[in-house]
Amino acid sequence: MLNEATRDFIRQHLDADVRRLALQGGRDPEVDLPLALEQIAGRQKARSKIPSWAAIDGILYPPHLSMEQCSSEQTAQYKAKIAGEGNLFVDLTAGFGVDTAFIAKGFSKAVCVERQERLCAISSSNYKTLGLPQVHVICGDGTEYLHQMDHADLLFIDPARRDEHGARTFGIADCTPNILEMMDEMTEKADRIIIKLSPMLDWRKAIEDIGCVVSSVHIVSVDNECKELLIEVKSEERKAKTVAPSLRVICVNLLSDGREERFEFDAITVSSANTFHSSPFTLHILFSPNASIMKAGCFAQLSERFGISQLDSNSHLFVSDKDIEDFPGRRFVIDKVTSMNKRDLKEALTGISRANIAVRNFPMPVAELRKRLKLQDGGDVYIFATTVANQGHRLFVCRKKS
Repeated sequence: MLNEATRDFIRQHLDADVRRLALQGGRDPEVDLPLALEQIAGRQKARSKIPSWAAIDGILYPPHLSMEQCSSEQTAQYKAKIAGEGNLFVDLTAGFGVDTAFIAKGFSKAVCVERQERLCAISSSNYKTLGLPQVHVICGDGTEYLHQMDHADLLFIDPARRDEHGARTFGIADCTPNILEMMDEMTEKADRIIIKLSPMLDWRKAIEDIGCVVSSVHIVSVDNECKELLIEVKSEERKAKTVAPSLRVICVNLLSDGREERFEFDAITVSSANTFHSSPFTLHILFSPNASIMKAGCFAQLSERFGISQLDSNSHLFVSDKDIEDFPGRRFVIDKVTSMNKRDLKEALTGISRANIAVRNFPMPVAELRKRLKLQDGGDVYIFATTVANQGHRLFVCRKKS
């Protein structure tokens, strides 16, 4: 795909501003400038998104949209972990092929199906560069391939979440392909199925729409930003239909430093009752759950597991008189709690000129509250503006727990 002149140009301009290079135009007629710019931009993006690939000279990159839509290295590694090992793995919607590459390492043979010829050519080249000879690329429609494929240990599918006009869709039935129409055949053709969906979807509604026995749900965040909703179906459990298995919901927050915040709960048997502390102002530690837990809505389970109390049913902040080092989220030492009364505010904020402000279940946006409090952004102080059950609006002035 790349001639030597284009390769040299890319090597010489790996750190260059792509827009400026485009304005300068091509001086060497042997250099395919549009392709070179695409590769430079792709590699620059990969440094943060797929760093292990960015470190390899021979990796080819797709157009901007495919690069934006592909999985990050962190989420692909997580999917590889839950995929495990086996004989045959099939990806019916491979795209750029990041998920395929990481999952395929655990399988003797892998097949990835992609409709776009150019993405197929790029991924075929990359699998050779990555030392993955077991991966076979099929240029075609995943739904058609499903009809004639061999039985697989694992099927993976990531339906496109844009319609024919390019508009984003979130309902399962609106994605392409429509996995709801494929479930019976997929469970006949594979022992396990992993479905990747938009994090915007309600996981409970997704399970209801799929309409079969789901084994587990994984809500995956990276550095506290929700990225993916993964639904796992085991064909054996679905075919049995006699006893509903315990549905496990796994909330995972993958951190840049390599740590993983993980919280699991049984979606069927755990109580949904909320607990509130009658005197939260006497407690010392405030807890803010990570994005995956917020998405899961498992606040009662969190209270029960860690023995902490919510401030209010809609505030989703928790308090305790003791620290919990393995809490899946951020922890803060509460210095002061104040009402919105001017005198109380003045006393509580004396000596504070800047703060990080967050609002939860509070009738004022951050910008308006910051203006009212006359505080600049940043610093070591954290203020949570929220509502406390039977107590009204309160500000919790805190310091982050190390």
